[in-house]
Amino acid sequence: MKAFFKSALLALSAFILAISLIKYPDQSLEASIRGLNLWLEIVFPSLLPFFITAELLIAFGVVKFLGILCEPFMRPLFNVPGAGSFVWAMGMASGYPSGAKLTARLRQENHLTRVEAERLVSFTNASNPLFIIGAISVGFFHDPGLGALLAVSHYLGNFLVGICMRFYGVRRGEETEKPGTNFSITKAFQALHQTRINDRRPIGKILGDAVLSSLQTLFMIGGFIIIFSVINKLMFLIGITPIISKGLNVLLSLVHLPESLSIPFIAGLFEITLGSQMTAQSENVELLKQAVLISFILAFNGFSVQAQVASILADTDIRFIPYFFARIIHGFFASFLCMILYEPLYLNKVKTNLHEVPVDATPVPESFWYTGLSYVQDIGPVVSIMAIFTGVIILLKRRVSQHKFL
Repeated sequence: MKAFFKSALLALSAFILAISLIKYPDQSLEASIRGLNLWLEIVFPSLLPFFITAELLIAFGVVKFLGILCEPFMRPLFNVPGAGSFVWAMGMASGYPSGAKLTARLRQENHLTRVEAERLVSFTNASNPLFIIGAISVGFFHDPGLGALLAVSHYLGNFLVGICMRFYGVRRGEETEKPGTNFSITKAFQALHQTRINDRRPIGKILGDAVLSSLQTLFMIGGFIIIFSVINKLMFLIGITPIISKGLNVLLSLVHLPESLSIPFIAGLFEITLGSQMTAQSENVELLKQAVLISFILAFNGFSVQAQVASILADTDIRFIPYFFARIIHGFFASFLCMILYEPLYLNKVKTNLHEVPVDATPVPESFWYTGLSYVQDIGPVVSIMAIFTGVIILLKRRVSQHKFL
């Protein structure tokens, strides 16, 4: 009966989506173009170098090297192998869903057990600083000072999630491994060398595989961004979002948030960028309450990112539920940290700047993060098209080579 209900629900949802696309073609096209531009200008060029570099670091044994060196602190803190430090750092630097992709890759390489992978993926999917400080703080709020508050709340909350998730799976009989006490750079270099030797692919093949694997993942990410951008728009047009917002008003009132944030919150649950932008544009709302809501939206990742993560994890035996549960925990941690850090990290700095800056001071130049975001948007389409063209050439060459051997 449960399976029948699920089939009926999925079929009905697809049918409603199809009818909505036919009824609102112009708005659907507009939302689709918005999602495409976001992917082409920002997501693709910002993630591609990290994905390719990560594949090369795994193939050349650098991850194994870092794993041995970082085991003494990764195991006690998060109950994961030292290789998790690589995923953690890359996840923060490049943004979601890099943590899921790299965790899945390490699981496929047998660097992690299934439970360890589920722990690791729960706290390594984070927003990158460029988006938090450049897009949200400067782009939406026009306030670079807010970026420090949002970033610290986000990353510290993720750290606390990792501490909590270290106990996941232990009660079911899994023994917690003790970290090695001997810090040996020699042993780490030996592991690096052995890993490279075991991978018998030539360097050209390794580089080509890294490019193709990264492109495949990015195309999947782009598809999810576009479809969820359209779904978010259609939900508002057919009246689903306003209905949900009425029920959500009760929940928001319990945590002392204004009802005007209900629709931005729903939008953020589906797509982070749109939800953050709508929250920033909300009128007559205290900045602290806007920051708290955005902290939750960033930590929750949005259903768009969660769908990307679920798709990546589907190629492995890593379960999605622990990741989803961790997103809720992260949302509450980040929101709470935002409230308690609002005065020391934001208000005090604002008051200091007001006292130090004279009235006739020249305007403060654009922040580094906003300049970086603008630069990525300018060169993003060119980089994306060149990367896609390179991937096509690699595929054609491999097809030609295969036909020669047949």
